[in-house]
Amino acid sequence: MRIASTGLFLLAAIVNLAPMSGAFSVSRMEALYGIPLEGSNLEILLRHRAILLGIVGALLFGATIHPPLRMTALAAGLVSMLSFVVVAYVVGDYNTDLQRVARIDVLASGLLLLGGVFHRMAP
Repeated sequence: MRIASTGLFLLAAIVNLAPMSGAFSVSRMEALYGIPLEGSNLEILLRHRAILLGIVGALLFGATIHPPLRMTALAAGLVSMLSFVVVAYVVGDYNTDLQRVARIDVLASGLLLLGGVFHRMAP
């Protein structure tokens, strides 16, 4: 159970760390979300989002090494990913790239939740 929990937290960490590349590259950010970054305001917001996702990803990764962090990382990861899914659903009319991000977040949330269950079941 411990190894499975660690692996699932690691997968969730990777999902959250992947957008960090957008913090350093406008073209990477445009490719991730399928939208042109027109204007500095949108660039600032999306780069900041990338950094915040990196923080959540770092916490999830830290939880793979230090299991006492897992419940905190679980909460942060679920709130981060599922809030994006809810906002996308409420706003609607999003492109296929954002639909892909939402689907990945749903899948990663499920895996993270399962990792939390395995963590709680481990002796």
